[in-house]
Amino acid sequence: MTEKGDKWILMATAQTPTNIAVIKYWGKRDENLILPVNDSISVTLDPDHLCTTTTVAVSPSFDQDRMWLNGKEISLSGGRYQNCLREIRSRACDVEDKEKGIKIEKKDWEKLHLHIASYNNFPTAAGLASSAAGFACLVFSLAKLMNLKENQSQLSAIARQGSGSACRSLFGGFVKWIMGKEDNGSDSLAVQLVDEEHWNELVIIIAVVSSRQKETSSTSGMRESVQTSLLLQHRAKEIVPKRVVQMEKAIQNRDFPSFAQLTCADSNQFHAVCLDSSPPIFYMNDTSHRIISYVEKWNRSEGSPQVAYTFDAGPNAVLIARNRKVAAQLLQKLLFFFPPNSDTDLNSYVLGDNSILQDAGLNGIKDLEALPPPPEINNVTAQKYTGDVNYFICTKPGRGPVLLSDESKALLDPETGLPKKA
Repeated sequence: MTEKGDKWILMATAQTPTNIAVIKYWGKRDENLILPVNDSISVTLDPDHLCTTTTVAVSPSFDQDRMWLNGKEISLSGGRYQNCLREIRSRACDVEDKEKGIKIEKKDWEKLHLHIASYNNFPTAAGLASSAAGFACLVFSLAKLMNLKENQSQLSAIARQGSGSACRSLFGGFVKWIMGKEDNGSDSLAVQLVDEEHWNELVIIIAVVSSRQKETSSTSGMRESVQTSLLLQHRAKEIVPKRVVQMEKAIQNRDFPSFAQLTCADSNQFHAVCLDSSPPIFYMNDTSHRIISYVEKWNRSEGSPQVAYTFDAGPNAVLIARNRKVAAQLLQKLLFFFPPNSDTDLNSYVLGDNSILQDAGLNGIKDLEALPPPPEINNVTAQKYTGDVNYFICTKPGRGPVLLSDESKALLDPETGLPKKA
């Protein structure tokens, strides 16, 4: 190790996106290694709007591994964190920072301790795949700090051991998680199908129906489904393999009608599996069901799908519009049914790329109040549900993880290795 004694600290900061599955992962064939019962496909979301930032630091002055999530210290004793840390440390290589006069040899990493600080710019454990972005960012930033030689797919197999869907956040665009066949999980990893530019006219609007923590965690929900749902067995063996092939083709061809049909069907079947479990698991609520009904009515009235919907293990609706013009119409409809409270500013109710508000002709609450009921629901009472949606996030397919060179973005103090004061 370096001659500088124990005064030095070496850090790396990375930013990693979250992802939303369009062909769902639900059910494990191995709980410890997190090996799925079927392949899955996801779209990576723009990290400008939904991401995890993680700073990792190493110093001989640290006496134990420590981690802070969103400013609060959390335990690293859990098996998932330990699995990731063990896998990363075993692959660490020599590191030299000539500018700082620091040299770490491969053998040193086993006895050096780490400090980790992570921040999500979206609700944790609310069905927005926060653990996916979190573990992907942890693995990616540590791989950079420790000079790992593995490629992104190999890193994805490590991230998978923290959170299954984390493996898909190691890439941008559309990503496939191959379930693999090996018992040791060596072939269960993620590959990029297409990058974020391939289908860049897609616009994604997320209705955050509830940012509260869900009652049934994904981990326990999956376990119950695997043990009790006959539909899950049929889905994994018969349905998903065909759907994955069809979905890959739809993405390659930018075939939105096929993409929308497959995305909606797979989301609905995933939630049917949850209902088919014993006891039944309820992730969606009345607001989720209303959004599905509105989208289905609109798609039917247009004669061709304009919007796809998908719901992960939570009530939040992820709506994928075929282009920006459709996204503006979608936002009008959503804000008609789910307006903000009268004292809420529209720009704090529609987050992310809220320039779509201008496309929709909505510059303020008065424009919202003047919206007519959507024509496809003429026969239905056009009831408004103020307060049922917390806020909307407008985003698009995005890039994979990046290392941040700007030291001001670091979450740890370079002098102490502790979280920066807010």
